[in-house]
Amino acid sequence: MLKSNPGAIPAEPRAIEMDESDRVFRKVAWRIMPFLFLIFVLAMVDRINIGYAKLQFSQDLAFSDTVYGMGAGVFFIGYLLSDIPSNMLLNRIGARATISRIMILWGIISGSMMFISSPTQFYAFRFALGLAEGGLFPGVLLYLTYWFPANLRAKMVALSLAAIPVSGTIGAPLSGYLLDSMHNVSGLRGWQWMFLIEGIPSVIVGVVAYFFLQNSPQKAKWLTAKEKQIIADTLAFDISKPEFNKSRVSMRHALASPIFLVLVILQVIGGVANSGFSFWLPQIIHDLGVTNLRVNGVITSIPYICAGLGMYLWGYSSDRNRERRWHYATASVIGAIGLMITCTHSHQVNVAIAGLSVAYVGTLSCTCVFWAYTTAYLKSNAAVIGIAFINSVAALAAYGSLSAFGAIRTATHSTTLGLYAIAGLMFFAALLVLCLPKHVQKEN
Repeated sequence: MLKSNPGAIPAEPRAIEMDESDRVFRKVAWRIMPFLFLIFVLAMVDRINIGYAKLQFSQDLAFSDTVYGMGAGVFFIGYLLSDIPSNMLLNRIGARATISRIMILWGIISGSMMFISSPTQFYAFRFALGLAEGGLFPGVLLYLTYWFPANLRAKMVALSLAAIPVSGTIGAPLSGYLLDSMHNVSGLRGWQWMFLIEGIPSVIVGVVAYFFLQNSPQKAKWLTAKEKQIIADTLAFDISKPEFNKSRVSMRHALASPIFLVLVILQVIGGVANSGFSFWLPQIIHDLGVTNLRVNGVITSIPYICAGLGMYLWGYSSDRNRERRWHYATASVIGAIGLMITCTHSHQVNVAIAGLSVAYVGTLSCTCVFWAYTTAYLKSNAAVIGIAFINSVAALAAYGSLSAFGAIRTATHSTTLGLYAIAGLMFFAALLVLCLPKHVQKEN
């Protein structure tokens, strides 16, 4: 295991042959990122397939929109409770055991949702699913800090987040197909088959994760000793930069930092917007008049496809220009305008879906830029708990917003008012993000 001299100043990466350094990190990316991407795709499919199941089990089980909103939202209470402890556990015992445990548990719980028959059972299963999955996203963000320096991490975060639109592109048509084609096969309803079939891959990949992932570069047998040293030197220099002040390495100081507070508020708004899309998009499309389950699944994938392409281009522009604030603010305004287009053209299906697509491009672009900024801001010990803390608070906000969204739709029989509320929050986020420093590396 490689050890560094605590009294020595890490060598600047320029001392390393840059072509060789680039080759090493490219090798690392091709080794671990496709697998992490697959994990996120499966996680998102198992998390949001409840939105498609709702179109069918609401009638089978006589669940109101309020019940659905509460059930969809209670996921985030479990998520909140396990977020920080899971990240601390990952930091202590490693990623392979932590991520494997998360995947196997969530796969079993997701598949077992085929047995729900009452609101209480629905709430219990959703809570358990959140408890199982809670540490995944912050855990992977922390895991990336073990392998990549800050100047490469933004690209890796963007690749991980790309799993969100990909999961919708794959999961929406698949879920619609299973709901329709498997309905009443062997006495089971379509939504029961959907939960069972979509939960199995997560269990299988969870077992594989234990043997495939390595906890750190130093334990990776597929890296040479020289490659491990290059990674260790680069990461050591990254952390030792003199401009990193104590608020970025100490969690106690980070919690008191105004910048950290702004980051928390921004992610709260991001959590509300993302959960609104993830859990209500099939119903929103249904309310536009697309009632056929297969067609609904196909059309629901359109905003995801657009968001995936838009997020990639936006993240590329943000990285290339080394600018975060205005990229976030512009994307947030675009997302809000897209939602308003949908609300004002709810009787014109094509225009409304175009508005949803624009809105989701803006929403996911905000998420991509946000985490690129945040993972560059928080360092060392602050990153371990800080990332999880931000994610946990956002999860709590998502719970409240989903419950409120369900109650609003029950009262108004429309999703329009809820979408207007999300648009207003996104306009506010566009103004708030300008309070952040222009360049994180210069903040002191």
